[in-house]
Parts: sequence; structure tokens; C-alpha cells
Amino acid sequence: MIITSLLLGLIGAAAFLAAVRALPQKLSVMAAGLIVAALLYVGFAIAGGAGAARIALEAVGVGIYGLLALIGLRYSAWWLMLGWLLHPVWDVGLHFLKQGAAYAPVWYVLACVSFDLLVAAYITWSTVRGSQFRTDRVTD
Repeated sequence: MIITSLLLGLIGAAAFLAAVRALPQKLSVMAAGLIVAALLYVGFAIAGGAGAARIALEAVGVGIYGLLALIGLRYSAWWLMLGWLLHPVWDVGLHFLKQGAAYAPVWYVLACVSFDLLVAAYITWSTVRGSQFRTDRVTD
């Protein structure tokens, strides 16, 4: 199940990135994707009957990753990459090893790890090679 879940995440990330590459606002879509990745855990917590404290903790995660996404849009794609790179820590630390495992499906947590890491690697690769992200900034 572990390998299958990780492969599922890689396939999902490849499809997501293929769609992103076809869009003019690549960085914005990847920022929205990071926020959605965090929001899904709020949904799992609510659907799984988690207590208010766990739901609030998941909402804090949305705030953390949302902030990294917005800073990434405003200043540098490196901040967005950091958000995607750190999200697996949230996945594993809270949803695989801790109480979040009671409501987050294990297959999803593992798929999310490989998905997140591939997206972070893509942002790194694109940024290092002088990517198309330069014109995708939020400005006043």
C-alpha cells in the first residue's frame, strides 16, 4: 500500500503540473493548490468527527501554508516552494504519526507526501533555470 500510495501521489502531481504548465498563471495555480492541500485536512477532520481543537489545528495549517503561498506570489517562488516542501512534514507529523491518523486516510497522507515533494521539485527546477514565474507576481 505504501508504494501504491506514493505512486498515486506522483501520478497526481504529474497531472497537476501538466495542467499548470498549460496555464498563464502558473504560480497562482500552484499557490492555490497548496492552500487546497491544507484545506483538505480540515475537511477530513470535520468529516471524521475530530474535536474542535483538531479542526482548529488544521485551520492553523491552512493559515501557515496560505501565508507561504501568498508570500510566494508576492515576493519569490522560493517561498511557495518552501510551503510545498514543508507540507509533507505536516502530512506525516500530524496525520501519519499522530492523532490525525484517526481521520486522514493513510493512502491519502502518503500520496500527498510524494505529490508535495514533486511540486516543490518542479518549482525549484523552474526557478533555478529562470522560469516563466517572473511575470506571475501579485502587484499593487
